[in-house]
Amino acid sequence: MSSSLTLLGWLLALLQALLYLALAPLLVGWVRLVKARLQGRRGPSPLQPYRDLRKLFNKDTRVAHTASPLFIIAPYLVLVATWLAAATVPLLALELPTAVIADLIVLAGLLALGRVFLALAGMDVGTAFGGFGASREMLVSALAEPAMLMAAFTLAMTAHSTNLSSVMATHLAEGLVVRPSYLFAFAALVLVAIAETGRLPVDNPATHLELTMTHEAMLLEYSGRHLALMEWAAQLKLLLYAVLIANVFVPWGIATTLTLGALLLALVAILTKLVLLGAALGLAETLFAKLRLFRVPNLLNLALLLGLLGLLSHVILEVGA
Repeated sequence: MSSSLTLLGWLLALLQALLYLALAPLLVGWVRLVKARLQGRRGPSPLQPYRDLRKLFNKDTRVAHTASPLFIIAPYLVLVATWLAAATVPLLALELPTAVIADLIVLAGLLALGRVFLALAGMDVGTAFGGFGASREMLVSALAEPAMLMAAFTLAMTAHSTNLSSVMATHLAEGLVVRPSYLFAFAALVLVAIAETGRLPVDNPATHLELTMTHEAMLLEYSGRHLALMEWAAQLKLLLYAVLIANVFVPWGIATTLTLGALLLALVAILTKLVLLGAALGLAETLFAKLRLFRVPNLLNLALLLGLLGLLSHVILEVGA
């Protein structure tokens, strides 16, 4: 009986990882549709990102003669690192074999690994666009990572663990409790997610203007399946942060038992949360314009301050009490 439950757990963990890959383009398509409708346009189908990926996978790749082998293997490394990071975030259920590695520190490390290879690939060919895109990416990440860790430590102090499954289980056991520390941590993590995924007002994913792009500047030399892998990794990163925000701060609906009914309820719950978060992101990107590059550090410093306030408010109001 125990071995059958273990096998079921691993199968569900694999299904959860595959769901991340399958749902990532759909979330991007939904955000684009919401933005188009809010701007008075018809907009593309939510399935358009799938068509774009298929088209890129069917095209031939072109590699610059100055590129090293790193340029060729980087798309695969970036996608795998981002996928592994996503697989550590519980999507449907908590009691899975992968819950052991579902740790906030592991998540930050895997995201950093993918980011490093992305920046190295941007600089590898030696073009000016790739170089300044990589430098901007490192600037954003250097400011975003401390804010993310500060928010993570705020959550960890409540659950007495950095394990995501433990944090979510603690929230489910406590029920609906409004904590000032969680409000600060939530705001900090939202700002970090916007910066890390290259969304407005930090970066505009729909532009190719030389003086404004960050993420796209590192992808200009890619084509074919290599570009498809990079785009897929970016979509997966957006879904990762959306699920992290949805299931950590609003964990209700996630399955605590590996039964069919609980898993179906968890699937409906996470899809509902993603629809709402995607609509909120589309609305925010419609209302706010892109910030100047030199004002992005101010936004990320605000995220760090919010994370610090969350940590201090937890110590003062909860531990001190």
